[in-house]
Amino acid sequence: MDPKSPNLTKYLGQCGVASRRRAAEIIRDGRVTVDGVVVTDPALRVASGSQVRVDGRAAAPPEHFHYIMMNKPRGWVCSNADAHAEHLAVELIDRFPGCFLRSAGRLDKESEGLIVFSDDGDYLERVAHPRYQVTKLYEVAVENPLDDRSLAAMCRGVTESGELLRVLEAVRLAPRLYRFRLNEGKKREIRRLCAFFGSRVTRLKRIALGALAIGALKPGEYRELAPDEVAMTLRGDPAAHRGE
Repeated sequence: MDPKSPNLTKYLGQCGVASRRRAAEIIRDGRVTVDGVVVTDPALRVASGSQVRVDGRAAAPPEHFHYIMMNKPRGWVCSNADAHAEHLAVELIDRFPGCFLRSAGRLDKESEGLIVFSDDGDYLERVAHPRYQVTKLYEVAVENPLDDRSLAAMCRGVTESGELLRVLEAVRLAPRLYRFRLNEGKKREIRRLCAFFGSRVTRLKRIALGALAIGALKPGEYRELAPDEVAMTLRGDPAAHRGE
């Protein structure tokens, strides 16, 4: 066995099946076969030419990766397998049959805006994991105005349900409209922060990912990214979009 051969976890990530952490869980659950044999060891190295299947479906690194941006509509769920979801955002993408497309991070069901899908597992991890400092910009409408002290406190950080929540930047655009910048995005973080300061989010839209802006893409529309746009999603400084 070539010591440079990827382990099974990394291999599934290269195939776009799942993040490496999730891939390890899938392997331990007995859902993966290599050359017809069920494998439960994520560290198993995959020899060149091996036939790998996940839930019976062949998994192989694509000849070339796909990078797709979408304006996710409200009511659609960012998951590839949610038994309770009526609408999965990935189902809107109908031009790439057979690809293991996954979203880079998530937007919750009631949120909308820019989300990126790909079958490049390493790329997905770089976009989503906070250690890579890829920033996300959100335009947020709220029920009750937030004062300057509340916005400043959001930037310093507050503890809610034992978890530290904070934004990198909070800008008032109108009395009930704000722009928030984050580089992590804990579950429902902006909604929880606004609720902490006595206001309910009525609309939340992601408008930029790294240095890539959503542009004129309409809800439910998607398109492939050019190579320079893929690079833009990995840039953490959205300064080019300030003042838009």
